[in-house]
Amino acid sequence: MIDKKSLSERDICTKFITPAVERSGWNRQTQLLEEVSFTDGKIYVRGKLTARGNRKRADYILYYKPNIPIAIIEAKDNRHSVRAGIQQALDYAQILDIPCVFSSNGDGFLFHDRTATDGDIETEIGIDEFPTPEQLWEKYKKYKGITTPTAEKIASQDYYFDGTNRKPRYYQQIAVNRTVEAIANGQNRIILVMATGTGKTYTAFQIIHRLWKSGAKKRILFLADRNALIDQTRRGDFKHFKDKMTVVKHRQIDKSYEIYLALYQGLSGSDEDANVYKQFSPDFFDLIVIDECHRGSAKEDSSWREILSYFKKATHIGLTATPKETKETSNTEYFGDPVYTYSLKQGIDDGFLAPYRVVRIGLNVDAEGWRPDQGKTDKDGNLVEDRIYNRKDFDRNLVIEERTELVAKKLTEFLHGYDRFAKTIVFCVDIDHAERMRTALARQNADLVAENYKYVMQITGDNDEGKRELDNFINPEEKYPVIATTSELMTTGVDAQTCKVIVLDANINSMTKFKQIIGRGTRINEEYGKMYFTILDFRNATDLFADAAFDGDPIRVKPVSQDEDLSLVVIEEEENTVTVLDEATGEAIVFEKVNIRYPDGSSLGGNWVTRDPDVRREKVYVNGVDVSVLISRELYFDQHGKPITTSLKDHTKEIIKENFASLDDFLNKWNTTDRKEAIIAELQEQGVMVEALYDAVNKEVDLFDLICHVAFDQPPLTRQERASNVKKRNYFTKYGDQAKKVLEALLDKYADEGITNIESIEVLRVNPFDEFGSPLEIINEFGSREKYLQAVKELEMELYKTA
Repeated sequence: MIDKKSLSERDICTKFITPAVERSGWNRQTQLLEEVSFTDGKIYVRGKLTARGNRKRADYILYYKPNIPIAIIEAKDNRHSVRAGIQQALDYAQILDIPCVFSSNGDGFLFHDRTATDGDIETEIGIDEFPTPEQLWEKYKKYKGITTPTAEKIASQDYYFDGTNRKPRYYQQIAVNRTVEAIANGQNRIILVMATGTGKTYTAFQIIHRLWKSGAKKRILFLADRNALIDQTRRGDFKHFKDKMTVVKHRQIDKSYEIYLALYQGLSGSDEDANVYKQFSPDFFDLIVIDECHRGSAKEDSSWREILSYFKKATHIGLTATPKETKETSNTEYFGDPVYTYSLKQGIDDGFLAPYRVVRIGLNVDAEGWRPDQGKTDKDGNLVEDRIYNRKDFDRNLVIEERTELVAKKLTEFLHGYDRFAKTIVFCVDIDHAERMRTALARQNADLVAENYKYVMQITGDNDEGKRELDNFINPEEKYPVIATTSELMTTGVDAQTCKVIVLDANINSMTKFKQIIGRGTRINEEYGKMYFTILDFRNATDLFADAAFDGDPIRVKPVSQDEDLSLVVIEEEENTVTVLDEATGEAIVFEKVNIRYPDGSSLGGNWVTRDPDVRREKVYVNGVDVSVLISRELYFDQHGKPITTSLKDHTKEIIKENFASLDDFLNKWNTTDRKEAIIAELQEQGVMVEALYDAVNKEVDLFDLICHVAFDQPPLTRQERASNVKKRNYFTKYGDQAKKVLEALLDKYADEGITNIESIEVLRVNPFDEFGSPLEIINEFGSREKYLQAVKELEMELYKTA
């Protein structure tokens, strides 16, 4: 008879839970996955090094079909009750959008039914009473509101598999399933909000493929507003559509395809002849997917919205990282609330997106403003208007040459200390600013520019040479360009996987634009060492991180009713501009007529766009101004992604005291935990900035002393001092000569590198331990593996005895 209480959790799974699930008809190969890690583990930055935190892992996930999860089981060993795992299982079920939740200790199951609304929400069932796949599929259909055979056929359509191991991440799976299920249930306007770098195009491909294969949608239009986005889509995930797909080019329409990729501006224009979308009948497409839907299509009166209105009978799916909600524009009004949102913070916490460091650099003229001396003239000899100029003016109305040079110098100094070949994007106020910044950076990096003039390039809409280098900049295999100066061109639609530095030297007031710019750095590329990125902020633009809207749900601000007239009075009219006064606010607004032409000859036509009156003035260029750095500091963020406003020590003290009531409580946890690394990981997940604390206190102290000092005001000892104290006590005399040498070497290793390195047996493979023999031979000097680990644990107890 097996004593269940003596079995490990894994044994309980193997001997009791898995057989019970299989007996209920679940296919172990296709429907039952064990120990499923569904996140990658948050990336923590330690100086220039990075480490990943713990992955979220479910003991079992049960699938009706691949990528359609319907149940989750959390297992515990038999020393726990059958109910012990239910709270963790419910937490995971909420994240993974799973309706049926189970906990088990091998005796039976506790079943939590998220579809129930009465007393049956939780029931205990016997080990041989686990529900069948069909029973739980019925629960899933109820949870998702799937009530008809047609809807069930669509919702259960297989995903596309390309023959590799690639499969959707959990959030992509949820986005795909919720969208397909919403369409199966008759919803015709849908928006998905997914942070930049989380795979919106792959998600769109799986949605389209499942709807297309199920026969629910037969002809599909994928709309974007930039050639680069269309090309990426065609060459990337959509290539699996093969000869069923076409790209609409040169206004040539071929109606024999099923999947169409097109630019808005390739389908419409300022005159009727350019509106080639009307060559299709209004009901030709039954599905339209709108990429980056926060841009042109969001506005009611845009010519791009006309395309969507023409094909209004089709289902419309909007994709965006940054839904737009302003007084004039509302994605929510058009598409409704998002069926799913996966935010930047979630992506960073899950380890799918790169975290960021922020370095704020405050310049004297920005903080204090600059007022010209009496009689000060510009570079052309004209008198400079006497007023106080500030950050909003610089590089827009007034250019201080020394300011541009100092920004270039500080960026260059940063790269010298970090990596001079780290791909860097400098966001400037406008094209003129980007041009001057390129020159300033070339001067600061003359040695590398002499080797290759493409080390720094201006990549802006008006610069053909720079635009040709855009593909090289975003290609991880291409070394050049290294630094790109830009204004608007690279804010969106640029998949810069290896961008490691983002420089903000532009005034950014739009949350949408800020999110898009930050999104240029969030992709991870482990092969090329891109695990995090650094933001150098010269304009306090990162204040927007503290805004509730940065990572919150979009809040609709556009009024529902638009009946009232705007109180605008024309005060000046010219051929291509009109200046109006908003009587409600007293604000003067300039509208400028622009006729945008694209490379293929298409046009957006004569649209009136707002232009700030100040833009009409020519810039004033001055030099001979004293510009200096007032302050340069790193900004730290808490575990919720918000800037820390208290001191780092106070922030840490608060977190530690939430976890440990007293010094004795902390000492007890430290001394009874087998691996100190677990405590470090736990504190990091709570938001303790370990590396930053080392910088603030002393890099030579142990984390133990760091915590005792910061949270409990204990005087810290350095690692060297702790190691010396152990040696003074002649602690090693109870061991043989060889074992003594090993422990002394471990003590030296601790003094040099810290506690976590001596806890791993892998340390026995490196110098100086390899001089004592193989790891097995060293362990044998202690009698056994268990005795070696016990000796290490006792050494740790000795190290912390003085506390």
